[in-house]
Amino acid sequence: MTDQGMEMTGKLLLAMPGMDDMRFDHSVVFVCEHSDKGAMGLIVNKPAQDLALGEVLEQLDIEVTPDVRQMPVHFGGPVETSRGFVLHSGDYRSQLQTLEIGEGFGMTATQDILEDIGRGEGPEHALMMLGYAGWGPGQLEQEILANGWLTCDARADLVFGDSSGKWQSALKSLGVDPLGLSGTAGRA
Repeated sequence: MTDQGMEMTGKLLLAMPGMDDMRFDHSVVFVCEHSDKGAMGLIVNKPAQDLALGEVLEQLDIEVTPDVRQMPVHFGGPVETSRGFVLHSGDYRSQLQTLEIGEGFGMTATQDILEDIGRGEGPEHALMMLGYAGWGPGQLEQEILANGWLTCDARADLVFGDSSGKWQSALKSLGVDPLGLSGTAGRA
């Protein structure tokens, strides 16, 4: 638990309009870990335009089934963009290491999950990411308080659904109309 009582592990962050960092424009970020030491998350709605999972697996000499070949690879965030992460449903656990996140989600960063996905034996739902989003101690809390992010509960349909509509769908799950959002904070 963080010192400010804001527990974000397993939640979604929804970038507010007007965010200064364009890498997060209209982003939906799944928070994998949040503590008083900082936070780590993965952007779940930014597929790479020119990279498919089959290409990544072939570079690692991993056999790929035809249905896996065209799965998208996502931009997970601006930190360590050559490092891979798989955000997946809770039905999979790596023999090496899986971070269980809340109910129904896991994150694995070891090659065995890629081998299992390549064979068609991986988790029911999975998103392959390159890079991650990271925040130092207290930074995420400050960004939320400064109206940089809205938060909502993570649901499988929001995390693993169609990338093009995730931001709008997550906002609607909060009862928020995307067209009515403002990037400036106000006081009542």
